Formats: sequence, C-alpha cells, structure tokens
Amino acid sequence: MKFSVSSYSYQQYINQGKMTQLDVVQKAAEMGFSGIDFTDLTPVPKAALDDQLAYAKEIRRAAEAAGVRVVAYTIGANLYRGSRDADREEVERLCRQLDVAAEMGATILRHDVCKSERIGDKTVGFARMLPVIAENARRVTEYAKTLGIQTCSENHGYIAQDSDRMEALWNAVGHENYGLLIDIGNFACADDPSARAVSRLAPYAIHVHAKDFRIYPYGAEISDGVSTFPSRACNRLEGCVIGEGHIPVEQCLAILKRTGYDGYLTVEYEGAEDCISGIARGLANLRSMTERI
Repeated sequence: MKFSVSSYSYQQYINQGKMTQLDVVQKAAEMGFSGIDFTDLTPVPKAALDDQLAYAKEIRRAAEAAGVRVVAYTIGANLYRGSRDADREEVERLCRQLDVAAEMGATILRHDVCKSERIGDKTVGFARMLPVIAENARRVTEYAKTLGIQTCSENHGYIAQDSDRMEALWNAVGHENYGLLIDIGNFACADDPSARAVSRLAPYAIHVHAKDFRIYPYGAEISDGVSTFPSRACNRLEGCVIGEGHIPVEQCLAILKRTGYDGYLTVEYEGAEDCISGIARGLANLRSMTERI
C-alpha cells in the first residue's frame, strides 16, 4: 500500500501559526509520504472561491516540486437540508469544490453526508433521509466524473458513521463513480467494532484513512489532563498515535489487503502530543503492520 497523510494531521501546528496548508506539502515529502489529502482548503477564513482556486494552483505546483501527489480533497457537506432549493444550493457548492479539487490535481473528493437527523424541531431519521441524500450525492458524482474525479463519503459525523448505514448509502447512490472512504478509527464514534465494519465495507473502498483511539468505556476513570470526546453511546475516545490505541488497525489492514484494496493509506493523526512526532511514529507503525500482513 502507498502512504499519504492528511493535512488535518498537522492542524495543531497550523492552529499555532507554525505551518500553513502550503507548508504541509514539503513537510509531508520530508517525512516520507508519497501522497497528501487536503481538508477544507481555506487559505484565509471564509475564503472566496476564486481565492481557493488560486491557492489550489499553488498547492499543485508545490506538490509537483516536492514529488508528492495530491490524492484527495476532503470537505464538509450536508446533503439533506430540508428543502429542494437548499439541497440544490449545496450540490452546486460541492460542484464548485470539485473545481478546486481539479485545480489541485486530486482524483478523489470526499464529502460528508448530513449533519443531523433533526431538521428544525423535527426528527427525520437516517432511513427517511437516505433517498434525498443519495440523489444529491449522485448529482455531485455525475459532475465529478466529467472532471476525472471520483467522489466518496466517509464514516464520519455520528449520523452516517455505522457500517450498515454506509453500505446502505453506497447502494442507494448506485453510481460507478461513487465509493466509500473507510476511516478505520471512526467507527468507534458510533460504537461499531472496526474489524467487523471494515470487513463489511472493504469492497466499496476507494480511499482509506488510518486512525487510532484509546477507548474508555462509559463510567471509566480518566486521568486529569486527558482530552476525550464522547462516542454516540457515551463511551469516551482519546485520539492517539496509530498503533498505540485500541483500534485493531493491523487486522483492518489485513482485511483490506485480502479484499484487494491497493490504494493509498492516509495517516490521520488527532492526538494531543506534538503532531510531527505523532505522525512520524504512526507512519513507522503502519509500515511495520503492512510488512506483517
């Protein structure tokens, strides 16, 4: 498998002003990655589309100079907004973000699915939202195909995070240009065991994120200073270096290999320690795992 890294992994340094997304390109090359994913390309807060397009060209030039491939562009989205006009507006926005992906040279765009099962004061429910989400995702991927870009959705955001929901989504979209981004760690956010989830979704994968968490069952004592967030079932999750948590990362890689996945494996680090150290150790651990499977 080929190794890439998400620009989000460097978010700690970006937030501290030590790096920009453009700086990440050279750093990724120095750390031994052959590819890179970019997340929500915003050179300045709330950047206009023209600014994003210009920045995307800069990133492409920097990547070409560093010998790093821009693999994917990953963005937020909400494909169920409660009205056809709002949905059309969101589809159009995603199509313009596909133009940004094309300027970067990315061949994959990952977009989110929805933000909540509630619209206003009403609960809709994922199953009832699914036909609308699928229709809108299909419209996005139809445009993407004209640009030579595949689209995918990730198990991300609590709502569309379980493997059964993601499989239902893939089948509902039903388009040859649409696949899934499997984040090995994110299933824990919906309390779905990663090995089982990956074995279910591996046939639909066009891109993979490697991530690890330490999982604290509900009510477990957590040391002071440890930063956690809740799973859907109120367990607690702590981001950590890949291979140093409770996610069976190596087993998930073995499942993907058995299924025939040969794309990029992207490091996504969101732990609290120094991000450069965390990324480097995670990459080393991933290399060891892939040699064993």
